[in-house]
Amino acid sequence: MAKELSKKTLTKSFHNWYYGNLTCFSQEHMQTFGYLCSMLPIVEELYDKKEDQERSMKTYTAFFNTEPQIGTVVVGITAGLEVARANGSADVDDETINGLRAGLMGPLAGIGDSLIVGTLIPILLGIALGLSTDGSPLGAIFYMIVWNLIAYFGMKFLYFKGYELGGKAVDFLVGPQGLALRESITLLGGMVIGAVAATWVSVKTSFALVGSDGNSILTLQDKFDSVYPGLLTASFVVGCWYLLSKKNMSPIKVMLILVVVAFVGVLVGFFNPGLTY
Repeated sequence: MAKELSKKTLTKSFHNWYYGNLTCFSQEHMQTFGYLCSMLPIVEELYDKKEDQERSMKTYTAFFNTEPQIGTVVVGITAGLEVARANGSADVDDETINGLRAGLMGPLAGIGDSLIVGTLIPILLGIALGLSTDGSPLGAIFYMIVWNLIAYFGMKFLYFKGYELGGKAVDFLVGPQGLALRESITLLGGMVIGAVAATWVSVKTSFALVGSDGNSILTLQDKFDSVYPGLLTASFVVGCWYLLSKKNMSPIKVMLILVVVAFVGVLVGFFNPGLTY
């Protein structure tokens, strides 16, 4: 009789990944232990003997790290492959499973970072910032509720879809279609980040030349606005991107640099700390 997994076991496996994908996270193992936790209910139901369970679990001790939301599909796929192995499939062994995991975690990290981190989260935060006008708590409440709902049900869908598709999902995710998808999402993510920066980041100067009579002869911000509105904002955003992407600086170092620039700018009169943006 062919072995099958119950809906209860699959749901428990998914919940182990959803709540614990960063279990015992370290630079050496990353998400390996979270993966082990998610596969434990699968192995316990499929194998009765402890030695068989131990042999199967050793498969998942290999290094693993990907974007946790989109990467849920890998857990579902390997759950399906484990069922095939438990039923005696000669095509599924340790090398097959670990090869699939290693082959998918990179492409899925690219898709997930662009789609989730670079697109979805900025959109939700942009909406939340709009709802937080005048100190309203609605923005924070909106973000916490909507993000958790999208993350939970989206990850659950991907888990069960991966379990349903099994190895068939690999051809799409690592093939030409997957490459085109990753490039499209990356482009979309860049557009979203640019729109969020243009909407919520505002850098202005208070520098002005004053005549002997005390009246302003030239206001630098007015000149910028007449030639290139938002020039300082764009310069700061591009500068931060350059430091993060090209110089490989950490976000903390970039923020410290911005603090220093703001402090010096106020001292020399280029920025006005009391200016409302």
